[in-house]
Formats: sequence, C-alpha cells, structure tokens
Amino acid sequence: MLPQLSVVTLGVRDVEVTYSFYAQLGWDPVQYVPGEVVFFQVGHGILISFFRSDHLAAESGATGAASLAPVTLGHNVGSPNEVDAILHEAAAAGGSIAAPGVQMSWGGYSGYFTDPDGFRWEVCHNPGLSVDEDGKVSLAVLEQQPLVAQAAPQPGIQAQPAAGN
Repeated sequence: MLPQLSVVTLGVRDVEVTYSFYAQLGWDPVQYVPGEVVFFQVGHGILISFFRSDHLAAESGATGAASLAPVTLGHNVGSPNEVDAILHEAAAAGGSIAAPGVQMSWGGYSGYFTDPDGFRWEVCHNPGLSVDEDGKVSLAVLEQQPLVAQAAPQPGIQAQPAAGN
C-alpha cells in the first residue's frame, strides 16, 4: 500500500449545518447530496467529506464518540494575521474558538476552532513548512521561542470548550 491519503471522512449530525458552516468559510463543494454527504477539495487530489454519522456508522461499523479521539485537522497559512482572520471567520460562521492564536514555543503561531460538530481545526502559521512543485512537504527546524502566556481573546471572540467537553 502506498503512503497516501485521498479522502478524510468525518461523521456529522446534520449535513446541512456542516455544509452551511464551510460554505460561509468560502469552501465550494465538489459534490453535495443534501441530507447525506458533502465533499470539499482541500488539496491536490485530497478531499474531506462530511457524511451523516448514522449512515457512516451503518456503512463502516459503529464507532465511539468523536470527542474521544484526539484528532485535529490542520490548516496552514502564510502569516499570523491569517491565523487570526480565519479564527474570526470560523466564529462568525457558527464555530467556536477553542484557543485563540498565540506564538508557539517552536517558532510558529497557531489557534484552534471547532466546527458545529466539534471537530477541532488548528489554524497554523509554520514558517518552516514548505511544499515544492511536486507536492513534497519539508519542515525546517525553527529556533525555539520562550513560552508566552496565552493571548486574551480578541473583542467579540471568546474561547469556548469543544462540543462534548
């Protein structure tokens, strides 16, 4: 088996709510079947699908609660300002800020939001991450930074616990 990933499928309670949330973030669906599933392209040849959770369980077998899995989805951007802007967008679209953007000890800047089903997204600026024309990812080791106290949420944004916590 080749080490590749082409689709990540997440079970959701309400496909319409999920579709609306991501559409408000500017995502265009590749395919949308109301009440069943929505697919978005998130990279070269990579899709994320949000599938009605009861149908996903019937198809793939029952699983534990999503909140039990220590999983985050990552979205890398070009600057700390982009991190903060996307966190604001997610909150405005109905998501919750789980952690505001802060300077990280490893040299980057990141924050977290959850979507309406509680899936946690890390929005991150990693100045050591680069992707070449062939899609190969390189990660440079950055100078360690001293830990700083977590930044206070910006006006109108409050850190919220993830769904299920």
